[in-house]
Amino acid sequence: MLKVIGGTARGIRLKYPDMKNTRPTQAAIKESVFNILMPYLSDSMVLDLFAGSGSLGIEALSRGAVGAVFVDQSRACRDIIRDNLNKTKLSNQAFVLNMDAASAIKHLNKKGKKFDIIFLDPPYNMNFLINTIQSIDEFDIITEEGIIACEHHIEENAPDVVGGLVKVRTKPYKEKIYSFYIREKNQPS
Repeated sequence: MLKVIGGTARGIRLKYPDMKNTRPTQAAIKESVFNILMPYLSDSMVLDLFAGSGSLGIEALSRGAVGAVFVDQSRACRDIIRDNLNKTKLSNQAFVLNMDAASAIKHLNKKGKKFDIIFLDPPYNMNFLINTIQSIDEFDIITEEGIIACEHHIEENAPDVVGGLVKVRTKPYKEKIYSFYIREKNQPS
């Protein structure tokens, strides 16, 4: 069962797609990730790439983010995200883009959008991780103090540095890992 675990929408059950490449983030993992992200949440703008059910972006909105953009190329996922936003009464703070992540990053750059928190949960072992992080850096859609939270398989390489972004933390959860990236100049000395 997938549900919002904190904030204003706490306890609301969310729909999720029944698809091969979609893995809803488990509650214990989500709680751990949000404990790490807590300093970034208040009044943040969030981007949820490869959003699936929209669970991560919705959790961020429920816990104090002011806005979120959800991106998924699946129409079924787009519809589920919209349903979940309506169910949690967070749709007025959100926008859903039905396109692939690379196109969405370029589109958001053209619109001048920047995000404080970017969730990145691509299908495992399909070379999306590094390419997407590179695009985020290249198209400059992360704020100076922003953070990227990437979920990936334990065997998938998440390099220490991607362009101007540096990995500052990893958190393993059995077969998956969360890697966190910030701008290199903001790295603690």
